[in-house]
Amino acid sequence: MTIERRSRQAGGGDEEEGLKNDLENDKAILVEDAFKNTAVPSWKEQITLRSMVTSFVLSIVFNFIVCKLNLTTGVIPSLNVAAGLLGFALVKSWTTLLDNFGLLKQPFTRQENTVIQTCIVASSGIAFSSGTASYLLGMSSRVAAQADGGNTPANVKNLSLGWMMGFLFVVSFVGLFSIVPLRKWFFASGDGCGFNSFPTFGLQAFKQKFFFDFSSTYVGVGMICPYMVNLSLLLGAIISWGFMWPVIESKKGDWYSAKLSSGSLHGIQGYRVFIAIAMMLGDGLFHVLYMLVNTTQSLFQHYRKKEGSSINPDIDIQNSEMVNYDDQRRTEYFLKDQIPNWVACTGYVALALLATLVVPFIFHQLKWYHILVAFVFAPVLAFCNAYGCGLTDWSLASNYGKIAIIIFSSWVGLEGGGVIAGLASCGVMMSTVSTASDLMQDFKTGYLTLSSPRSMFFSQVLGTAMGCVITPLVFWFFYNAYPIGDPEGTYPAPYGLLYRGIALLGVEGVSSLPKHCLTLAIYFFVAAFLINLIKQVLQNYDTKYRIHRFIPSPMCMAIPFYLGGYFAIDMCVGSLILFLWEMKNKRMANDFAPAVASGLICGESLWSVPAAILSLVNLNAPICMKFISAATNTKVDSFLNGAEKHVNKLIGENQKKDGGKKEEKKEENDEKNKKKNLKKKKKKKKVLESEKKTDVEDGG
Repeated sequence: MTIERRSRQAGGGDEEEGLKNDLENDKAILVEDAFKNTAVPSWKEQITLRSMVTSFVLSIVFNFIVCKLNLTTGVIPSLNVAAGLLGFALVKSWTTLLDNFGLLKQPFTRQENTVIQTCIVASSGIAFSSGTASYLLGMSSRVAAQADGGNTPANVKNLSLGWMMGFLFVVSFVGLFSIVPLRKWFFASGDGCGFNSFPTFGLQAFKQKFFFDFSSTYVGVGMICPYMVNLSLLLGAIISWGFMWPVIESKKGDWYSAKLSSGSLHGIQGYRVFIAIAMMLGDGLFHVLYMLVNTTQSLFQHYRKKEGSSINPDIDIQNSEMVNYDDQRRTEYFLKDQIPNWVACTGYVALALLATLVVPFIFHQLKWYHILVAFVFAPVLAFCNAYGCGLTDWSLASNYGKIAIIIFSSWVGLEGGGVIAGLASCGVMMSTVSTASDLMQDFKTGYLTLSSPRSMFFSQVLGTAMGCVITPLVFWFFYNAYPIGDPEGTYPAPYGLLYRGIALLGVEGVSSLPKHCLTLAIYFFVAAFLINLIKQVLQNYDTKYRIHRFIPSPMCMAIPFYLGGYFAIDMCVGSLILFLWEMKNKRMANDFAPAVASGLICGESLWSVPAAILSLVNLNAPICMKFISAATNTKVDSFLNGAEKHVNKLIGENQKKDGGKKEEKKEENDEKNKKKNLKKKKKKKKVLESEKKTDVEDGG
């Protein structure tokens, strides 16, 4: 799951209300009044060489960050602020240096910084929508081997850089055109070693995945995400790993076969995966319906407002007089560089036709008419998602992708390769819908900073192109360095198996689920839907007590059902740090917490680069520090002592054998030398006798 958009919404009612209050208190402060004497550069001047170089460098950095987050838990915070801060820091430092030497020709502007942020976010956004840790990984033989069912040649596709890059280039740009008309190391020599496996709350809790793993990445993520997101994750971990899974595991042999491995989807893993999927689908269904209702209602009100203003033009005049200087100036520049609708429509049709022709060559399980159907509905869903994201700050791209998996996998069927067809169609839908909502958010940022829509669009295109190349390369780097997808490994990539599980559900139906799994899944599906409904009702009507602030997010609760609670504890530590900081100095916390969190995330994530290089060259840390119980330690010591005695005995026997062989060889050499000396003596004797005989004859 990505929290790139939704983290600021989940449990964020207070933040929105606080923001409104701040705006009401600061009505007299006009941001644009401070820049009224600063010339706004043209859209071409906003896209500079230094901004593109900076975007490229930081795109690599952020792709590593997102890829690592994807491959560990799949929880991705909003990185927009971090991208803007780092971009500003790098370019500002460079321009200041040039200015000190009198070499600065073009000053650094907020519009240029917006271009940098847009490009970085677009590039790193591909790391999420590309599905390298979800639907693409779910196609691989590594994940297919864990899923039992559907493990046939037609339903498995091995990953390679070539077709991954080609697929991303074909489908990732379509969404941009679909929405334009809207215009808005040392102690860790292996897995299980080091402080990241420290049994903080005891070994039994560690076995149930409750421990603090000293991950500064997720501490930083916790500082960015709202409190309720982090608490929802922790609550989900407690419900699942603290109560549900131990109870279900006690039914082994009754509910599912005791002979099954712990990773089988027909065993305990099936309950973890499909109950989590049910909660996600229940949460997703509610928000899709809510988004549709909200969007329809907003459009209807806009139409009524427009109709009313045309009847009484005096209202328009009164309203225009009430608009402040900021809005007037921003609207003026935002509407200045429009992208013609015919360009957007032509671009979408051309790219959609290209994808319709190319994608079936990459995935032969999909036919041209499957892709055509996807692109017919994609603009509608992209519009709903982008418009709804603007209203609620909530992107549902992954939910639309899950729906596409079920529809297309069941349409193609198991024999026709429905698993691959469903996962590939998820990629088409997610890439289109996700990039559309991202572009909408970038237009919003551009509006606030007087950045041209054209510079925003071209920056998004360039960032998307960078992402289509950088993302597969970064993923391939990790894929070859680590056993990606291993549930017990460093990078379990949980969404690979989850997305494949959804596809299997589409092709096989519910008959493949273990006993009572369907019943539990239905209960949790309904519960997720109702929790969201109750929360929304309270948010709309309970203005006194605001109880909705304390209702958890079902989507967030579902993630630890599969992964465990270790990362949720890290994130809650981040929340605790932020809470204490706010208690001491709220203003400073609000100003500097995003920068501190970004540093924590970037620092540890960048370490994954040298760590992966060391792994590729098979260079492990010299020490492995593990934590075991006293009883296990006694057994290990006993085993090691016995092994040591056995080894010493073998060494002694070998030495004895080696000594015997040396003695035999010495005797053999002595015998040879003896014989050699005897031969020499005999030869010398013969020579002497011969000489004596010669002397006698000469004397005679």
